[in-house]
Amino acid sequence: MHPVLHDKLKADAERLSEALEHMSKLFLAPKEEKALRSFSTSEVAELLRVSDGYLRKAHFDGKLPEVFQGPGNKRLYTGDDILNIRHILSQTAKDPYQFLPGRKPGDKLQIWSTVNFKGGSSKTTTTVTLGMRLALRGYRVLLIDADPQASLTTFFGYQPEIDFREGGTLYDAIRYNEGDTTRVPLTDVLKSTYFPNLDLVPGGIMLSEFETETPTALSRGEQPVFFNRIREPLRQVEDDYDIVLIDCPPQLGYLTMSAVCASTSLLMTIIPERVDLASASQFLTMASGILEVLHSNGGVGTYDNFAYLLTRFDTAISTQQDLSEWIRELLGDSVIPTPFVKSSAVSEAGLAQKTIFEVELSGSKNRKTYDRALESVIGFSNDIEKMIQAAWNRGGSHET
Repeated sequence: MHPVLHDKLKADAERLSEALEHMSKLFLAPKEEKALRSFSTSEVAELLRVSDGYLRKAHFDGKLPEVFQGPGNKRLYTGDDILNIRHILSQTAKDPYQFLPGRKPGDKLQIWSTVNFKGGSSKTTTTVTLGMRLALRGYRVLLIDADPQASLTTFFGYQPEIDFREGGTLYDAIRYNEGDTTRVPLTDVLKSTYFPNLDLVPGGIMLSEFETETPTALSRGEQPVFFNRIREPLRQVEDDYDIVLIDCPPQLGYLTMSAVCASTSLLMTIIPERVDLASASQFLTMASGILEVLHSNGGVGTYDNFAYLLTRFDTAISTQQDLSEWIRELLGDSVIPTPFVKSSAVSEAGLAQKTIFEVELSGSKNRKTYDRALESVIGFSNDIEKMIQAAWNRGGSHET
């Protein structure tokens, strides 16, 4: 006789969980901590929007503290070095916001959700890459992983199925009341990372419970309703950040809607392929109907931006070139000028749970490939940064 299915699934889950934990102890370094690599003078100059010569002269004149020097006496800057230099230069700059470009008093917190109807559109890679770039640019950034698959969380060295098996994810801060178990403050699940200026609210499989629990919570009138469940916890940390980026699950469920309702802008990733365009059209049709209902019920206000980012864009495929031009003609200025190109450099970094910013360049065999990928990433990140600055009624970038 076969056991009752739910008993079998529970037993199998427990066995698998125990085996995974044992496997991690055997094959993984004991809680190997990720660390941020050092940056060259030219990289730091680009991040600060100054020239290499300006940076070298500032060191020579004693305006900046010395940093570690590697082979050939080349300066190597840590993430903390870059942040410290930003603060020092801002104290004597005509415009301090050149070096610390975040919020001024009265500027609202920028909350961007990355959305798509299907997986594989580089949604998570886009979110984490953009977050790291903005942090390196001097913004205080919070990344929120709202996806039960928790792919974004793994970029920071976590194994969600093991590290957060007993809790500690976004779910704990947005869950509904059940017996003695209630929501916790967002600060209880917020994690600092090895990136200066960049914090994380992890995701995990328990977030899928939010999808199944919401209809019951709605029927009993539990407050806050689902579309305020992410917005309200964010108010607890609003003064600590300039920008929040939320990685949504690849579906239009309650989690995505809660993130969308909390947002000031939306970013939709689109691969310039026919099947992906059909999926995007379906997502937009469904989203428009749902957002109309939420708007009439006070769930959604106005957005600063609804932007489209072309991702996994292969410049060698003529049909993608044609489709990208067609998309730009169709959707106009809503399409971010610089696409996120498909690159082996990004893919290889992703396999090691890294972004393009974390790749060690010394001895790189594919420097040209890396440079092309980096140009693309910096390009679309700068485009989005301009949109953020415009939402604060500020102009573009500075050059010294």
